[in-house]
Amino acid sequence: MTVLNPTSITGRVEALLVNPDAADESIETHATDQVEVSFEGLVGDRHAAMTCPADVRYRKQYSEGTPIRNARQVSIVSLEELAEVAGRMGIADLQPQWLGANIALSGIPSLTLLPPSTRLLFSSGASLVVDNENRACRFPAEVIETHHPDPQVGFVRAAREKRGLVAWVEKQGHISLGDDVAVHLPPRRLYPHA
Repeated sequence: MTVLNPTSITGRVEALLVNPDAADESIETHATDQVEVSFEGLVGDRHAAMTCPADVRYRKQYSEGTPIRNARQVSIVSLEELAEVAGRMGIADLQPQWLGANIALSGIPSLTLLPPSTRLLFSSGASLVVDNENRACRFPAEVIETHHPDPQVGFVRAAREKRGLVAWVEKQGHISLGDDVAVHLPPRRLYPHA
């Protein structure tokens, strides 16, 4: 019996983006046609690592700086959701690289709402495991405002539940532009004691 089940949902890789410069203070990423994927993440991206220091996202679990598993190796966004966020903000466009995204997909409805442990299987061979929603924060907002200085609504508010996901590598391989992406879901359940 398998716990993860294939779905009929298939997405497509529309953009691949990396930023190799760990010293670069901007979150912006840069386009490429293909990426090699290792157990550390996207080869050549500054977020590739097996571990990372705990930051503010984990303050309820660990002291800042504690070495933990890097479950945020890859940032994934949906072009459809970015269009919705741009509409909410009253701006013409919202590019994935402005959010520091690594992969922009199309064709997966409500991408940001995929549950943790969802598998994304890429036709070039790699697979990723969804860790969690990538919550909207001020860093992309700063980049967006350099391109659209007067949005009607701020990014953090407009991007709620539309910001995308973070994931980690389960199977090494490659990801290429135009790859199909199969979605495999874990069983749906709510923990009754929370």
